[in-house]
Amino acid sequence: MSSHPSTGADLTTDRLVLRPWSAGELAAVLADVRPAHWAEDFPAEGDRFIAGYLTENPQALNAYGHRQIIERAGGVVVGSIGLFWPPTDGILEVGYGIVPSRRGRGYASEATRVLAEFALTAPGVHTVHAQVELSNPASVRVLEKAGLRRWSSDANMVRFRMTAGDLNRR
Repeated sequence: MSSHPSTGADLTTDRLVLRPWSAGELAAVLADVRPAHWAEDFPAEGDRFIAGYLTENPQALNAYGHRQIIERAGGVVVGSIGLFWPPTDGILEVGYGIVPSRRGRGYASEATRVLAEFALTAPGVHTVHAQVELSNPASVRVLEKAGLRRWSSDANMVRFRMTAGDLNRR
């Protein structure tokens, strides 16, 4: 079950909440301050990079931007996910990360699916894509389980996508 609001409001699934980053949480990441509601191994290096990027580029904090991944049951932040805005020719890229202590639970696939479906509601967006190195089979599986389809590959990378037409065929 998912919820697809048309603003920057939370996206929810049965187990997760995808919440836009607040200015305070971005500052906490950059200052290396650890709020009690963060998993013991959050933030990961990718989250630090995203916090810096979002602080320098506040326009990326929009309805279709980056979000924290939060366990609904306890309110613990366990990762982050985002769409790289603005779209290029109707195409958005999605990226995600789950902290090691919470991997293997299907969170990345669940979050990627709901965010990709939500992204396809954005005006002018018709495709969400991601690419992953072949040397990272766990991320390949995440994207497959999230409902993205393989559409190209080379010796090092596999590219996945979900289109508005994919949603219509469900």
